[in-house]
Formats: sequence, C-alpha cells, structure tokens
Amino acid sequence: MSNLLPTTLRRLKRIPQNQSVWEGDRRPLVGMAEELDPDTFEGNGDCIIWVDGTEGVVRAMDVVSPEMGVEAVARTLLRAMENPHNPARQSRPQKIVVRDREIQFFLRGALQNLDIAIEYVSELPIIDELFRGFEQMSQTRPPKLPPQYAQQLQEAAYEIWDIAPWDFFADHQIVSIQLNQWDVTTLYVSIMGMLGREYGLLFYRSLESLKRFRATVLTEHSVEQLERAFLSQDCWFVNFETDNEDFDPEEGDLEDLPLSDIYPLFGSVHPYEGMRPFLGEEEAIAVYVALKALATFMRSKQKELDIEEDELPALKKRCRIALPKNGKPKQTVSVEVATLPDLASELLDMAEMPEELNSSGMAMSIHDDLVPDRSLVSLGALPWEQVTEIRNHGKKYYQSQGATELGNELPVVIVQTSRPKAKILIEKIQECGGLQAICFNPGEDPFSEATYDLGLLQAGNNNLYLFGEFDADDSIHLKARKKWEQRIKKTQGYCGLIVAMGLKGSARGRPRLQDMMALFEAKALSPSDLGMGILQLMPQFGFELDF
Repeated sequence: MSNLLPTTLRRLKRIPQNQSVWEGDRRPLVGMAEELDPDTFEGNGDCIIWVDGTEGVVRAMDVVSPEMGVEAVARTLLRAMENPHNPARQSRPQKIVVRDREIQFFLRGALQNLDIAIEYVSELPIIDELFRGFEQMSQTRPPKLPPQYAQQLQEAAYEIWDIAPWDFFADHQIVSIQLNQWDVTTLYVSIMGMLGREYGLLFYRSLESLKRFRATVLTEHSVEQLERAFLSQDCWFVNFETDNEDFDPEEGDLEDLPLSDIYPLFGSVHPYEGMRPFLGEEEAIAVYVALKALATFMRSKQKELDIEEDELPALKKRCRIALPKNGKPKQTVSVEVATLPDLASELLDMAEMPEELNSSGMAMSIHDDLVPDRSLVSLGALPWEQVTEIRNHGKKYYQSQGATELGNELPVVIVQTSRPKAKILIEKIQECGGLQAICFNPGEDPFSEATYDLGLLQAGNNNLYLFGEFDADDSIHLKARKKWEQRIKKTQGYCGLIVAMGLKGSARGRPRLQDMMALFEAKALSPSDLGMGILQLMPQFGFELDF
C-alpha cells in the first residue's frame, strides 16, 4: 500500500476540518445503473459514494469497474474533500464510517496523519436509503414493451428484418398504413436502410410531422437545430441494433451479422414527450398491426416492387391482420397498405432545392451523398465491343453523350455496390438531369496539410458530387490517373461512369459485364475547365470552394 505524498498531505491539512461524519461505501450498481448517464456506464460496474451525514448531501460519486482496487475508494474520498459536488464546499470530516473492513483498514493506513477517525459500522442509513430509492425507481419504471405483447412484437420485427423492405424502398418513398384504430387514422412509414447505414422504420402519426421534419433537416445544419428537429417528430420507431462489440458501423454492414446478433428497439418520439424507449399497451398493438400489415404487403407485392423503374409504382393492398393474442378470442382488423408515388416525388423535390450559387452559376459546395457508403470505386476502361453490348442491351440503362469509338477502349469510373443501392444511384443521377462530366480537382485539408485528388461527377443540373478522395501522393492512384489521362486524349475527352452490382459476390472488385447495370457517357473536364481552384476541407461541411 502506498501512502499519500507529503505534498498531498500538506495540501489536505490546509482544508478546514469540521465536526461532520461522512458515510462511504462501494456497491454494485444494480437498479441504479439505468439512472446514470449511459456515457459513464458500460456493462457491470460499482458505484463509490461519499455522503456527508451531518448535512445530508452527496459529496462525490464515481462509477468504476469491479476489477479496480480499493484505491479507487480513496480517490473518490479525496475528491469529496477537495472538489465536492455543489452545493458542498471544501472540508475535512472529523469521522468516516464504512461497512467494509477492507476499506476501513486501507483508509486507516492511507489517511494517517490527517486526524480523521475511520470506524466500521454494520449499517449506513443515508446511503442505504439512497440506494433503496434508486431500486424503487427501477421497479416502477414501465417495461420497454407490455409483457403480454413483447414476444409477438419482437417476432413481427424479425419478420420485417427477414423481408428487408429497405432493399425496395428509399427513405423518401413513403408507405401508408390505414388503421382507423387506437386514435390513429393513417401511419406514414419511412423505411431506413437502403444506404446501408441504419436500419429501421419510422411510423409517422401524421403527414404534417413527416414533411415538417424533412424540410427542417434540409434547411438547418447545426447540431442544436438538428436535435430540435429530431425531437419535434411525432412517430413510433423500430430500429435494428447490435450488441456485437466487434462490429464497426464504419467498416461493416449490419445485414452481414448473424440474426442472433441483431435485436429490435421500439420507442416513440413526440414534441411534448421527447424520445422514450418504450411503448404503451395500445401503442404496442398499433405497431404490431402495422408491422404485420407491411410484411403482408411486401410478400404480396414483391414482384411489382422488384423491377427497374424510374418511379415508385402505385400499389395498394387491403388485408386482415389478427390482433396479438392476450388470452382473448381471436380478433382481426382490416388494414389498407399503399405506396405514395406523388408524395415520394414531392419529398425528393424538397431534397433537390438549389443551393447558393457563385458568380459562374455553379453550386458552392460539393455534395457527398450520391455514391452509396462502402461502395468500391475504381478507374478502368471498357472495350468498345462491351460498350456496344450495353448500348444494345434492353435492360441496362445507357446514357449517350455522342462518344465515338476512338482508341481501343472508353475510360470509365466504376462504382460497384449492392443491387438495391445501384438502382437508387442510377435513379438519383437520372433525377439530377443525367451525368454531364467527370473531373479530378485538387483539394487540401488546411489543418493537416494533406492534399487530395478529388473525383467529381457533374450532373445535368450543374451540381457536383464527390465520388472519391484519393491521396495525391499515392503511387497506385497516380498510375491510374496517368492511364486515365492517356485514354482521355485518345477518346478526345469522352469517358463514362459504370454503375455495377456484385459488391459481396465473387465479382467484388472486378465486375463482369452481367454485373454492370448502367453506363453514363460523359465529358472529361480539367480543373481549369471548372475554374474552382483548390478545394478546401471545411469541418462538418466537406470540401468547399476556396475564395
């Protein structure tokens, strides 16, 4: 056991000593854990607490790992003396009482020469009462799901996970579920997951709430504004999460994990309540029926949805859904599920509102939301005979810019992703007026002084979209860029964008002709053609023009 340093002892002795008696203890968190800040508590832990029994205030409290030694108790005690919680002030007690012999003997040795009596007692009335209060709060907290419906709700959520509606719907392609029950007329479902980031369903209880939230997110950018917009929603939610500690959302996809690692999380968001991670009884029934109705709709309409169309097809189905059993005779309700193509177009138009322009009429900022996350992006070339096959292929999308067969091949940027994400990427490019040009422009991070070769796609609406940030000093990229420039000269400035599927299959990194879903011909532009100069990386906003 190490004694306190002489300088520490002298500093503590200068703290005024009063006649107070402090209680101290170390206990497993148990019911208290969920009342603490989740950022300070992970898994099992112990709570160390020091209470001034005379004034009845908590002077210091820490959450520590069970493996940490008794020294942690002393550290919290010293903080209780020097830097106590408000409204307490610096002071040194006359006596300390603990109910653990090991803590008593340790503190006697560590705090000698501080004139503090350290005694053992069998009970600590103030701390005992404090922990009883936390346990009662834990026992009275409502369950996250009504017990009589919990299993059926979770099974319905796993059924949705198995169907994977995000393979067919983007988040702006809303599905309506008409209930006319439980004080709800229609739910408007936004399906998250097509971009491979978060998977879940938002059941908006009003169309106004859905539109207001999306409009606010598009116009507000600060963290505070976005948080306020989030809490102003009026919806139920079902999110799919994992407790797999090895899973990194930046590197992997939740869909790649085994089902045993996935669990659904239910809750509600309301402007007056904020977010709560539980559902009441009537809410649970409504969400259950909505999940079952959506699953029924998806199974019956999968063929109509699994086609390559530019627009969401107008589909509708009425079905009868059995209410969750609760020891009552079987009851069913009639539910109508429908797609809303007009609303999808309206929400998409909201996202494409023009940004502030510079003097040349070009968008001021570089968008980075076109190419799906975790796509494979590479520079390559497509032999002209394969270009001809794609041009003549009825089911592959082809955009012509008048490229003629000069040289041996067409230089292309290849974006390889999953089939659903490839479909939405093609649709987004079409909705932006097609692909106009491909350019590489220099960029820099003024803070780290790193330099980049930025791959940009210019759409028909003149917006610029980032498809790659390449290290300007990377030898592999430099060789690829050199070949790109040589091929561009031979084709007299023509190039193309290939959108391919097969990200997880044997064709990963080397898409075959059958994996290529679209070819967009384009013109190759030089940095001087764009006239933007060096783009600078701005925190939170990506690359912007440097004026």
